[in-house]
Amino acid sequence: MWRIAASLPFILLWAAVIALSFLAQRFSLPLWAVLTAWGVVVLATYLVVVLIPSIKWRRWRYEVFEQEIDIQHGIIIIQRTLVPMIRVQHVDTKQGPILKYFKLATVTISTAATTHEIPALAEEEASDLRDKISRLARVDEDDV
Repeated sequence: MWRIAASLPFILLWAAVIALSFLAQRFSLPLWAVLTAWGVVVLATYLVVVLIPSIKWRRWRYEVFEQEIDIQHGIIIIQRTLVPMIRVQHVDTKQGPILKYFKLATVTISTAATTHEIPALAEEEASDLRDKISRLARVDEDDV
């Protein structure tokens, strides 16, 4: 899913490089410029569509405890967020067309300050997680 989402912007880039190749003959552009453009697009496509999504997938972690939600992600800079259950206002699941096609959903956890996401979970797992966080957040509010 992350690869498909990452590849969508590259459709325009590939179209531009193909157009450049056709226009290169007409306007006598140097061959090295066309080959460099192709090399850059191929390398960028590999990095953004193949390599980075697989690394992102391996780096995503989340864990739900009774008192907090621990979310960790990042490739070079690892970001770890602890969301106290007492701060959770509501929990949603959402699906775009790509997620829906793969039967996946994203869980969004809203607090007063911001919204946190746990992306690309199986629909059933996302629904169960949403219900669990909602139940734990409600218990914490009753305890206060």
